[in-house]
Amino acid sequence: MIAAGERLLQGWGLETIRAPHLTDLHPRANYLAGRDEDRAADLSWAWTDPDIDAIFCVRGGYGAIRVIDHLDVDALAAARPKPFFGSSDITVLHDYWQQRLEVPTWFAPMIATPDLQDSADNIESLRRAVLGEGPCELASDEATRALIPGTARGELTGGNLSLLAMGTGSDPSMVGRADGRIVFLEEIHESPYRIDALMQILLRSGYFDHAVGVALGMWVDCGPSYEIRALMKELLEPLGIPVAWGMRLGHGPKVSSFPIGRGVVATLTADERTRLEFDPIGR
Repeated sequence: MIAAGERLLQGWGLETIRAPHLTDLHPRANYLAGRDEDRAADLSWAWTDPDIDAIFCVRGGYGAIRVIDHLDVDALAAARPKPFFGSSDITVLHDYWQQRLEVPTWFAPMIATPDLQDSADNIESLRRAVLGEGPCELASDEATRALIPGTARGELTGGNLSLLAMGTGSDPSMVGRADGRIVFLEEIHESPYRIDALMQILLRSGYFDHAVGVALGMWVDCGPSYEIRALMKELLEPLGIPVAWGMRLGHGPKVSSFPIGRGVVATLTADERTRLEFDPIGR
């Protein structure tokens, strides 16, 4: 699937370069794509090399959180910012870039995954994001609705729920990270009770303190959607902020590629036409 992802990018007129350790195997754990320090070295090389114009994460799963302690924040901060695309497990790196480097990144399906390669809609959304064509928008459909009505405006932050919860125990800067921001959440392969537990971690840690809104995305293979929807309303309604349900973000077909992080300001409107609209980056 890596080769197919490369062909896709090349079809858009891009030249692809594989990181040196892209296909490594970890000597102990088959759930890790190589040693932590080697994966960190690849990421640092790609970000700091002036001849590389963008970074595409190949796939997720688990392991990004093991990389961040091997990164040299000063070296990364000194480099020219560039587009950085990924999702799911890459939530950890999006957060690191937001908190430590203060630059925006792109939450997008990864190039060597069925989520991208099996969905013409996802391919087109990523293509438009990569090439800068058309307005930036978050996809919605007839299932998108206001869970708690209202309007919110602020920077966009968040990502995969389990990775955000994991981050609260690994990085003190996570606490209060949603202050003044709109949070988006999505998940895959987690049961309702696990989602409840993960939300409890974020709520009790203070993560949502002073957040201004929540956009809930896709919950793929997480049990009946009505159970997740009822759980989220129960847990988030006491916050007194707008909450949208069913935004097309995260895993699955017809999900958007969109910017997040520092300088990415959006307006969440939860009403009869629930939507998330972006200001141009840098405005």
